[in-house]
This record gives sequence, C-alpha cells and structure tokens, in this order.
Amino acid sequence: MSNEYRHVLVAVDLTKDSHKVLERAMQIADRNEAKLSIMHTLEPLGFAYGGDIPMDLTSIQDQLDEHAKQRLAEIADGHVDRENQHVVVGMPDTEIHRFSEEQNVDLIVVGSHGRHGFALLLGSTSTGVLHGAQCDVLAVRVGAKSEE
Repeated sequence: MSNEYRHVLVAVDLTKDSHKVLERAMQIADRNEAKLSIMHTLEPLGFAYGGDIPMDLTSIQDQLDEHAKQRLAEIADGHVDRENQHVVVGMPDTEIHRFSEEQNVDLIVVGSHGRHGFALLLGSTSTGVLHGAQCDVLAVRVGAKSEE
C-alpha cells in the first residue's frame, strides 16, 4: 500500500454537506494511514459589515466561535480527535493555506457545488483553495445533484 498522503485536512462549512466531505477525507486518510484534521473558518464580523459598525464585536465573535466549535464537534466527534478539530477566524482560503503549510498537510479536501462549469466557481472558497494550495486539493461534489 502506498502512503501517498501523511496529513489530510478537510475544510468544512458546517452545513449538512460537511458529513459527505468528511466521509471522503476519512476514506483517503484511512487508506493512507494518514493523520486527519478538520477545520472551519469564520469570517471576522468586521469583514461582513465592512468595519463600519461603531461597536465592539468581540463578544459576538466569541459566541460565533463557540457555536462553530460545538457544530464542528457534532460533525467530527467519533471521526477526528478533538485536538485535530480547528475553528479559525479569517478569510477561508487564506486560513486553509496557512494551516496546511504550517501543519505539513499534503491533501486538502473541500466541498464544491460544481455549478455548470469551472468559471462559475471563481470567487468560491473551493476555487480559492485550489489556486493557492501548495499541496493536492480534492473537491468533493456536494449539493442536491450529488444525491441523485
């Protein structure tokens, strides 16, 4: 058996499709006897509102962070050890690239809705991850069409 991958990172958006993406990543990690990490990235509230809100958003950001950690645990517990479950704040593609380089990830697994042609994906997280990754990227087709 070839151990082509030693560390697999699955990046999820915490939707119901996250289970399918995790399942695919687990299959690959198991086949390669690789470490498996899972992450979700929260965009900072300041980005969402353009930084124009004259109030401290720290407590709200902390609540969102805690909720994301709980949701990630619901998805990953029993499959990925808690120390390999990560919620980070930042731009998704940038944080996925940073994590994968710092942690020597050699395969990133993401979900993709695969909308009619690659050009329509421009700007999506999966495309951003693909274009800046220093390792292999697997886009797992998710959404209604994938269940046919």
